Amino acid sequence: MTHVQSQTASQTLQLDTILKGDCRKVLDELPEKSVDLIFADPPYNLQLQNTLLRPNLTEVDAVNDEWDQFGNFAHYDDFTREWLTASRRVLKDNGTIWVIGSYHNIYRVGTILQDLGYWFLNDVIWVKTNPMPNFRGVRFTNAHETLLWCKRTKDQKSYTFNYHAMKMANEEKQMRSDWELALCTGNERLTANGEKLHTTQKPEALLYRVLLASSNPGDVVLDPFFGTGTTGAVAKKLGRHFIGIEREDKYIQGAQARIDAIPPRLMLDEEVYGNLKTKRSAPRVAFAALLENGLLLPGQSLFFDRQRNKIATVLADGSLRLPNGERGSIHKIGAIISNMAACNGWEHWYYETQTDEFEVIDTLREKIRKLQRTSNSHEPE
Repeated sequence: MTHVQSQTASQTLQLDTILKGDCRKVLDELPEKSVDLIFADPPYNLQLQNTLLRPNLTEVDAVNDEWDQFGNFAHYDDFTREWLTASRRVLKDNGTIWVIGSYHNIYRVGTILQDLGYWFLNDVIWVKTNPMPNFRGVRFTNAHETLLWCKRTKDQKSYTFNYHAMKMANEEKQMRSDWELALCTGNERLTANGEKLHTTQKPEALLYRVLLASSNPGDVVLDPFFGTGTTGAVAKKLGRHFIGIEREDKYIQGAQARIDAIPPRLMLDEEVYGNLKTKRSAPRVAFAALLENGLLLPGQSLFFDRQRNKIATVLADGSLRLPNGERGSIHKIGAIISNMAACNGWEHWYYETQTDEFEVIDTLREKIRKLQRTSNSHEPE
């Protein structure tokens, strides 16, 4: 069940909750550095001057809502600076933020993000496969929106990016920064009395990529402009927690009904929800651990290829020594004898097994990790 709280919520973090009120005030009431990811779909300040008509003279359902009205650019900039400042306070030190916009506002938002100390990771272009045409024929069809993905600070060392999940979702090709996705239509679009409930409801496919790419199961995802709850719906489906902030009752009611209709997430392992374990994310293992655990012995030979053309001797401290006396780590010595700028020694050095076969030493590292996992699983609670 999704819970709705007023903007007087306490400093305790209420998960899977819609907080009612102006996000600038509600954000100030949340605990500092308490959320892992923010997705923000703020007002675009579209500045529509006239009624939009189709060629058959029917009116276009354009964005003319009160919440998108600002007196001038200065007022919009002040509003943007306030909510981005408040957002940065609640973002964890390893957190990131996504902000989506159109040409009307995204450049102003980008400038303010940089002024406040955020650091760009990517700009992603959402290419709409079914955009609304330019009915008057006086401009190009507006067929894309821009998402800015930023970390909290320039010096921030860690943040979540599930590279391998994105690669797998893109048929095992590196995910690009141009995403071709359709607008929100059909049964996904929330309606009331036969009309769109919200004029700018985002498709779940867009939020699916954002959350899968930049959060992990159990993370807290905050949406300060919750609208009809797309962020919350996708978070629930992907095993993430959400906090939504929304000031309009009609949107809150629609979002609550939408999210409550999603079955509770199953108690499955994190890999099901996109947290793929890779060599890059696995616990670090020092080469010396292979000697400490008796998988290799001091004085044993390693071979840089299966033909035994390049050989090194394992020393007791976990370094390798070449026949000419040069010594260093498995990576340094691998780079030297292969004339490469860098070398991942785990994937290039081989050892000879008791059956006279050759195995890459990375198989020994995996044995250490398996031992660590087994040991951890038997630790007393």
